[in-house]
Amino acid sequence: MNRPLEGIRVLDLTQAYSGPFCTMQMADMGAEVIKIEAPIGDQTRGWGPIKNDYSAYYAYVNRNKEGIVLNLKTEEGKQVLRDLIAKADVICENYKVGTFAKLGFPYEELKKINPRIIYGSISGFGVNGPLADRACYDIIAQAMSGMMSVTGYPDAPGVKIGPSIGDNYSGAYLALGIVMALYQREKTGEGCRIDVAMLDTLFSVMENFVVTYTVGGKVPMRQGNIDPGIAPFATFHAKDGDFAMGCGTDKMWGILCGLMGREELIDDPRFKTNDARCQNFLPDLDAVVNEWSTKHTIAELEEMLSGVGIPFGQINDIKQVSEHPQIAARNMLWKVYDPGIKEEISIPGCPIKIHGLDDKIQKAAPLLGEDTDEIMKRVLGYSDEKIKQVREAGACG
Repeated sequence: MNRPLEGIRVLDLTQAYSGPFCTMQMADMGAEVIKIEAPIGDQTRGWGPIKNDYSAYYAYVNRNKEGIVLNLKTEEGKQVLRDLIAKADVICENYKVGTFAKLGFPYEELKKINPRIIYGSISGFGVNGPLADRACYDIIAQAMSGMMSVTGYPDAPGVKIGPSIGDNYSGAYLALGIVMALYQREKTGEGCRIDVAMLDTLFSVMENFVVTYTVGGKVPMRQGNIDPGIAPFATFHAKDGDFAMGCGTDKMWGILCGLMGREELIDDPRFKTNDARCQNFLPDLDAVVNEWSTKHTIAELEEMLSGVGIPFGQINDIKQVSEHPQIAARNMLWKVYDPGIKEEISIPGCPIKIHGLDDKIQKAAPLLGEDTDEIMKRVLGYSDEKIKQVREAGACG
């Protein structure tokens, strides 16, 4: 079975995480992704974890891509990029707003070179608005979006969510937007401009928190692991660790009462409805569940709760989840020999499982400039003499 994006050529001028995460999705699905780096390389080449003087971070998010080095401060380097744009379907960048235009590549210029080009960018705040020219990292977007204000416990300052979700959510949104644009181009023959902002992205995934304010007039605050709209739906204690449990319906609550040997609680006015359970979760309902759960081990609770259809999950550390049989069954750790690290490594696989498609990595992340000459020959048709001239001009590496 062919990969769905085979035949699509993507020029990837992104670095760090958000943009490379976007282009990684397309590369995993068969797109020819050409990673274009400055001579100093992507900044993630210096990000940990480092093994054998090489970044596993870079190796993860740049798999399945080819690599070329272009010095866009030279006219010769810019001309190579123009030639690549003429033969590409998509171009992605996550520079600070305005940087790519200052290099000589505003969208109007890209359209002149290739009217079918789809130009996608990720920035902190988008291409318009009073903050458009500000630099941004994920923690800034998490802070400003309201996400940190509702993450953590009430008696402590807000905290960021562990992974950089402002980056990877934005990357996923841009990948989705590009696929939509490719479909539209099949009907119109024309490319388009796609603009994804990290602040917009996180604001859009705030679930019911925003409408709690805009519709309900309340400003949500941190509640730890408690869900403000469902109860019991939180983390609890066992004899030998902590776990998460969610009773999303009155039926599940009744089943839980039976497991606990507390059927009388079903009609208790404090807990009879979901709204009542939410209002009385602390301290009453939380205490009831923990009194029961702390008498049992994680394994016992998993058997009891999962056995009756109540969602249950042990709070795993990274070692535990990486070695979990479900992760193995879903092939969510891909193995690849990485030439930079000089050994086989395991990296998170693609969660999009298209049945019938070979679910494995195709190529390790490129070394800096690994495919420069090959790309100029295969894609652009440059002769050896032309490549020599470009190199002598300091335009590539």
